[in-house]
Amino acid sequence: MFFSIVIPLYNRPQEITELLESMLLQSYRDFEIIVVEDGSTIPAKEAVLSFADRLNISYVEKPNEGQGFARNYGFERAKGDYFIVFDSDIIVPPDYLLKVHAGLESMKFDAFGGPDAAHASFTAIQKAISYSMTSPFTTGGIRGNKKHVGQFHPRSFNMGISRRVWEETGGFKLARRSEDIEFSVRMIAKGFRVGLLPEAFVYHKRRTSFKQFFKQTYGFGKGRIDIYKLFPGELKPVHALPTVFTLGIAFLVVFNLINFLTDEYIIALNYIVNLGNNLLALYVILLAVHACITTRDIRVALLAIIASFTQLIAYGSGFIVQYWNRVVVGK
Repeated sequence: MFFSIVIPLYNRPQEITELLESMLLQSYRDFEIIVVEDGSTIPAKEAVLSFADRLNISYVEKPNEGQGFARNYGFERAKGDYFIVFDSDIIVPPDYLLKVHAGLESMKFDAFGGPDAAHASFTAIQKAISYSMTSPFTTGGIRGNKKHVGQFHPRSFNMGISRRVWEETGGFKLARRSEDIEFSVRMIAKGFRVGLLPEAFVYHKRRTSFKQFFKQTYGFGKGRIDIYKLFPGELKPVHALPTVFTLGIAFLVVFNLINFLTDEYIIALNYIVNLGNNLLALYVILLAVHACITTRDIRVALLAIIASFTQLIAYGSGFIVQYWNRVVVGK
């Protein structure tokens, strides 16, 4: 089985160097790499081609259109039986392709996705963000594991498709933002066998600051409504949970402030606010304990609380804004 690794790249020469260094260590060697420079102003050609004597690697350039179309550009040039898509901000474990090969031989998937984890070299913030994106106490708990909710949709940081899937679907139809979910929905609708390979994980850096993480997950929330507009049946109650959380936090902030200023709550409202405060405190404790056990680092666990609130509030805010714009207002 021959794999074509397709990596879209935009202004990240340092990240691609680390990714390619990890590919040098793969125990399964039957693969090629296609790096697609998507109109970068800081090109990585020199960094990529420095690996040409050690990897079967190609470097191609195109005008900037977004990662979805950059992947298609790579697919058009790929020789593999399966195409694997990576984001540039990952590190690949040495046995990754070996596990993918074994999983595909066993499960006969036409397309697959794998989970992500935090590498020991990541910063404390990156580890905290990784916890948030994989925790059972956030939306991360409904993706990338064996107990995910509903049909599994591969995500493009760690995603593979067969050549037949590419030929029959035409690849990505959206340039960016939820392009992987839209693609997954179409694959499944065409009857392809799509699933999770839980052993085929990668180390995913994601963002290096909470500001960047907020912006990213805000986009995820907006993207969920974009998917709803294309496929109404894909919006599930679970997707609205971050919105409920966000509105709940806003409610508590406002009414705790009113109580602080006036101390004139009616009894019923006071009870609701106190209950909300207690539930929020319990949630923070659960996050802290679970994050501490999972990461084995108190500092990361404390940062994981911030990361989890950032993720939920950003996603919920993006969901609300896009729902208002596209569903209520009809933009």
